[in-house]
Amino acid sequence: MEYNTDRTQLIMPEYGRHIQQLVEHCKSLPTKEERNEMALAIVEFMGQRNPHLRDEENYKHKLWDHLFILADYDLDVDSPYTIVTREELAERPRKMDYPSFDNDYKFYGKSILQLIEMAIKLDEGDEKDALIQVIANNMKKSYNVYNKEHVSDDVIFRHLKDLSNHQLDLTGLDSLDKSKIYYANNRNKNQNQNNGKNQNNNNNNNNRRKNNFQNHKNKRR
Repeated sequence: MEYNTDRTQLIMPEYGRHIQQLVEHCKSLPTKEERNEMALAIVEFMGQRNPHLRDEENYKHKLWDHLFILADYDLDVDSPYTIVTREELAERPRKMDYPSFDNDYKFYGKSILQLIEMAIKLDEGDEKDALIQVIANNMKKSYNVYNKEHVSDDVIFRHLKDLSNHQLDLTGLDSLDKSKIYYANNRNKNQNQNNGKNQNNNNNNNNRRKNNFQNHKNKRR
C-alpha cells in the first residue's frame, strides 16, 4: 500500500495528485507538438475542476501560470501568455503608500479633504454653496459615527474652516438647517406633503359628491 507521505510532494494541493501526474507526464512527452496539445487539455481540465476561478479576472492567464508552477517552471510548451518565472513570483510586492493626515481630524477621512479642495476651486455661486453645505453635513455624520456622540453645528463649522485654511466659512450660520440646501430640501418636502394632502382632499370631495348624487338618485326612485 502506498501512502501519501511516500509520494512526491504536491506543489499546489488544491489541484490534486491527478493533475500533478498529468503535468509530469506532459513534461516527459518527446515532441513539443504533443506537449502543446496536452498542456491545452490540462489547462481546460484545471478550469473544470476549479470552476470558481472563472469568476476571477483573466482566469485563463492564471491557469497557465499555475500549470508552469505545477511543472516546477520546467515545461517546454508554447503559452498564449508571458511565462511566469520563479523569480517573479518570489519578488515581494511594492509597498503601497498609505494616506497620512497631518491634522487632528483623521476621522473625517480623505474623501472629505478631497471635496474641500474641490469646493475651494469652484467659483462663488450656488453650486459652491451647495457643495460646502453637503461637505459640512457629511462631516457631521462622520463625527457622530467616530466619536459616538452628538456634535453641534458650530463645531463642524470651525473644523471646516480649519481644514480649508479659512477658505470655506459657514460660521455665520446658526445651524445647518438655516443653510440654502437644507432650506430648499425642506421646502420641497413640505410642498410634496402639501400636494399629497390636497390630492387626498380632492379625492375625498369627489367621493362625497358621488355618494350624495347616488343617495339623491335612490330617493327619487
